[in-house]
Amino acid sequence: MKKGIHPEQKKCIATCACGASFETKSNQESHKVEVCNKCHPFYTGGASNKHRKDSAVEKFNKKFNLNQE
Repeated sequence: MKKGIHPEQKKCIATCACGASFETKSNQESHKVEVCNKCHPFYTGGASNKHRKDSAVEKFNKKFNLNQE
Protein backbone atom coordinates (compact mmCIF):
# COMPACT_ATOMS: atom_id res chain seq x y z
CA MET A 1 0.00 0.00 0.00
CA LYS A 2 1.23 3.49 -0.76
CA LYS A 3 1.63 5.71 2.26
CA GLY A 4 -0.46 8.84 2.66
CA ILE A 5 -3.21 8.10 0.10
CA HIS A 6 -5.54 5.83 2.09
CA PRO A 7 -8.16 7.13 4.56
CA GLU A 8 -7.65 6.41 8.25
CA GLN A 9 -9.51 3.35 9.55
CA LYS A 10 -11.36 3.70 12.85
CA LYS A 11 -13.94 1.75 14.87
CA CYS A 12 -17.41 1.93 13.38
CA ILE A 13 -20.80 0.89 14.78
CA ALA A 14 -23.05 -0.63 12.12
CA THR A 15 -26.76 -0.60 12.98
CA CYS A 16 -29.23 -2.83 11.16
CA ALA A 17 -32.85 -2.03 10.37
CA CYS A 18 -33.86 -4.87 12.73
CA GLY A 19 -32.15 -3.07 15.63
CA ALA A 20 -29.05 -5.23 15.96
CA SER A 21 -25.67 -3.52 15.95
CA PHE A 22 -22.09 -4.68 15.62
CA GLU A 23 -18.63 -3.18 15.58
CA THR A 24 -16.40 -3.08 12.50
CA LYS A 25 -13.77 -0.79 10.99
CA SER A 26 -14.42 1.94 8.46
CA ASN A 27 -13.44 5.49 7.59
CA GLN A 28 -16.81 6.62 9.03
CA GLU A 29 -17.97 6.43 12.65
CA SER A 30 -21.35 4.79 11.95
CA HIS A 31 -23.21 2.92 9.22
CA LYS A 32 -26.84 1.92 8.77
CA VAL A 33 -27.50 -1.38 7.01
CA GLU A 34 -30.72 -3.02 5.82
CA VAL A 35 -29.93 -6.66 6.70
CA CYS A 36 -27.48 -8.41 9.00
CA ASN A 37 -26.75 -11.98 10.07
CA LYS A 38 -29.49 -11.72 12.73
CA CYS A 39 -32.32 -11.02 10.26
CA HIS A 40 -31.19 -12.30 6.82
CA PRO A 41 -33.07 -15.50 5.77
CA PHE A 42 -29.85 -17.27 4.75
CA TYR A 43 -28.54 -17.10 8.33
CA THR A 44 -31.85 -17.46 10.15
CA GLY A 45 -33.09 -20.45 8.13
CA GLY A 46 -36.16 -18.73 6.71
CA ALA A 47 -38.70 -20.63 4.61
CA SER A 48 -37.39 -19.38 1.27
CA ASN A 49 -33.86 -20.43 2.19
CA LYS A 50 -34.99 -23.94 3.18
CA HIS A 51 -36.77 -24.33 -0.16
CA ARG A 52 -33.65 -23.20 -2.04
CA LYS A 53 -31.47 -25.71 -0.16
CA ASP A 54 -33.96 -28.55 -0.68
CA SER A 55 -34.26 -27.89 -4.41
CA ALA A 56 -30.47 -27.78 -4.79
CA VAL A 57 -30.15 -31.14 -3.04
CA GLU A 58 -32.89 -32.63 -5.22
CA LYS A 59 -31.19 -31.31 -8.35
CA PHE A 60 -27.85 -32.83 -7.26
CA ASN A 61 -29.44 -36.19 -6.47
CA LYS A 62 -31.25 -36.23 -9.82
CA LYS A 63 -28.07 -35.31 -11.72
CA PHE A 64 -26.08 -38.17 -10.20
CA ASN A 65 -29.01 -40.60 -9.94
CA LEU A 66 -28.83 -40.78 -6.13
CA ASN A 67 -32.53 -41.18 -5.35
CA GLN A 68 -32.76 -42.55 -1.84
CA GLU A 69 -36.18 -44.09 -1.51
